[in-house]
Amino acid sequence: MKVAVLGSGNGGTALAADWSLAGHDVYMFDFEEFQQNIEAINKNGGISSEGEVEGFAKIKYAGTDIKNVITGADLIFVVGPAYSTKPFGEICKDYIEDGQIVIVCPSSCAGSIVFKNALNDSNKENIIVAETSTLPYACRITEPGKVKVFLKLRGGLLIAALPSHKTPEVYELFKEVYPNASVAKNFLQTTLQNGNPVIHPAVTLLNAALIERTKGDFYFYEDGVTPAVGKLIEAIDKERLNLGEKLGFDILSEPDLGYIQGYMQIANYEEGYSTADGFKGIKAQSSLDHRYLNEDVGYGLVFMSELGKQFGVPTPLMDSMIEITSVLVQKNYREEKVRTMENLGLNKFSLEELYQ
Repeated sequence: MKVAVLGSGNGGTALAADWSLAGHDVYMFDFEEFQQNIEAINKNGGISSEGEVEGFAKIKYAGTDIKNVITGADLIFVVGPAYSTKPFGEICKDYIEDGQIVIVCPSSCAGSIVFKNALNDSNKENIIVAETSTLPYACRITEPGKVKVFLKLRGGLLIAALPSHKTPEVYELFKEVYPNASVAKNFLQTTLQNGNPVIHPAVTLLNAALIERTKGDFYFYEDGVTPAVGKLIEAIDKERLNLGEKLGFDILSEPDLGYIQGYMQIANYEEGYSTADGFKGIKAQSSLDHRYLNEDVGYGLVFMSELGKQFGVPTPLMDSMIEITSVLVQKNYREEKVRTMENLGLNKFSLEELYQ
């Protein structure tokens, strides 16, 4: 297959290497402002990967020519932070072809809807856009053109397509590299099974002074998650689970999911994160103005909070996290509304309509 990977960050590089090593022709794209890694991949002719994805992965093309990358692609992966999904959709819309399959990986809360909306005036109605609940890897770029994959998920990876009856078709291709993935009912289940908004903001908030004092010179999980921090994660997670119950989904708790994925060896909040093999060696961010708040609060918690309002599920702790972290970084996450049911055009639909 021809596989297009949009995004050359940690996740995009790991995913491109994995699909190439599985025998597929991989083409990579990124915007000009993110050229350092993709230029190294182009110069080297591929990606050097170590860890749970091991070997030199040949890449057919790596650069800024989006037409070359997506034309004729059997699968198009959109791999990046939440703010990148819309720009990727907008740059694709003039070249994407009827019948192509796009997978937003990870969703970061309804990413498939965002990408689909960005294609609205492309006059192509048969494009399938899917999303995953999370990134399939724990990984870091060690230097341009090189990536280390600490963990490839053992399970706990969900995928859903728009419309939902197309999910089995996408899954048949997706499972070649991710055989332990599971089919979700729809995009709301993949969205709610994303645990990053539950974990990252809580750990960041309760370690704010340490982050500012040390510029992130400590281990985010090993040092940052004490029993008290675990209690806050648990309380926020309960609100997410309540949302899932209201919407009719079996959402796994964060520790249970982490255990299934292979990150954690103890499935509880108070010690599971600090002792997890999959989280060892991950340094904290150097400042509070970071995706652990900008993405996981601004996109994630705000989305879940607004979803709760729409369907009558109280989320007082999520609401508090939104307000407090907005003060810390001097951004009004609630007012920005970068990812809500309203700005996605979904606030007027019933649950039954959203399940389609």
